[in-house]
Amino acid sequence: MGRISVKVQPGASKIEIKKEGDFFKIKLHAKPEKGKANKELVEVLSKFLRVPKTSIKIVSGETSRTKIVEIEGLATQDITRRLLDK
Repeated sequence: MGRISVKVQPGASKIEIKKEGDFFKIKLHAKPEKGKANKELVEVLSKFLRVPKTSIKIVSGETSRTKIVEIEGLATQDITRRLLDK
């Protein structure tokens, strides 16, 4: 089980993932209303990491732009590699 730190930018014109220092900056279309951005974050990570949405859990930062996300079934190095190889 791996964990990554994520900084979310909701309301972006295009979805984008970049590594910035110790965290990933992820731009999302959804606005931060009623959990829409969190839902889209899980969907985007699921697609890029090729894991089911149920394997992804936001463990900290539900209402913050800075989050810690846990992915079941992948080591942190594998998560980093898959996101950078997208």
